[in-house]
Amino acid sequence: MSHSAFTHDLFDDDAASDYTPRAARARKAPPRRKLTEYSEGEQVLGSVTMTYQPARYEEVWLKSSLRDFFTQQYITDVLAQVKGGKEASVYRCAAAPHMGVEWLAAKVYRPRMFRNLRNDAMYREGRAILTSAGSAAKKTDHRLMRAIGKKTEFGMQASHTSWLMYEFVTLQTLFAAGANVPQPIAAGENAILMGYRGDGSRAAPTLSEITLDDDEAPRLFDEVLRNIALLLGIGYIHGDLSAYNILYWEGEVTLIDFPQVTAAAENPNAAFILRRDITRVCDYFAHYGVRRDPAQLTAELWREYVGEEDFAQLP
Repeated sequence: MSHSAFTHDLFDDDAASDYTPRAARARKAPPRRKLTEYSEGEQVLGSVTMTYQPARYEEVWLKSSLRDFFTQQYITDVLAQVKGGKEASVYRCAAAPHMGVEWLAAKVYRPRMFRNLRNDAMYREGRAILTSAGSAAKKTDHRLMRAIGKKTEFGMQASHTSWLMYEFVTLQTLFAAGANVPQPIAAGENAILMGYRGDGSRAAPTLSEITLDDDEAPRLFDEVLRNIALLLGIGYIHGDLSAYNILYWEGEVTLIDFPQVTAAAENPNAAFILRRDITRVCDYFAHYGVRRDPAQLTAELWREYVGEEDFAQLP
């Protein structure tokens, strides 16, 4: 992964070992001053032409986050923002001709000074810290673990990298297993490039935005359950599954948003999180006459993929 002037300050996991006095002063500057500094250094990003016209505060970090995808010839243009959020925004990009598709989706995490991440401690419990290569960091790396615990600049960057890489690695594994997820293409320091669902005028809506035909609801419910089982089969639980992060396009569902995946066997909250996911799915499809018991489904899936049978203590 390459480093730009912008990502070196906010997103570089080597920054803790390569701080200069100038960099240290920049980190103490208030957000407005930082944005000005990044804007003045925009020219180092090279020429990134975008049809999409971002807001002023958005332009520098967007170009910085996507620059590698341009230079590696995955994409040739950013066409539109198709989803905005507190944690990340998604953009429809023109794919390079050799990619074999017309569009790709770039999920770009917002800079830490703007981002409002959920309290993710419940999901992270039992998970290893992933490096930018997608491999687990050594638990004996006391410097890293101490930095994460103290929430230093280095530690916050390491947590951010791990959060992003869990999404990318999970997508890789699920896609290879035949799950209904976007195809992962590449990961940058602050963005993930993946397959796009939708067309040139709109991105695929979520289930929460549409009304299904009653006759297709049972099939789609079963497909969502199949994907939950595939995820359990690799040892994880989505953690935030609902009609708001299941896309619908041309009669098929696609599950998205995986950074908070929960370790099924290691996390003491895992059974509760799984039942919450399944309950939300059941509640949505119940409006279409699909009646299933979420507690029973949770117990059956848990016993098959995790192996423990005692749900008496489950809140």
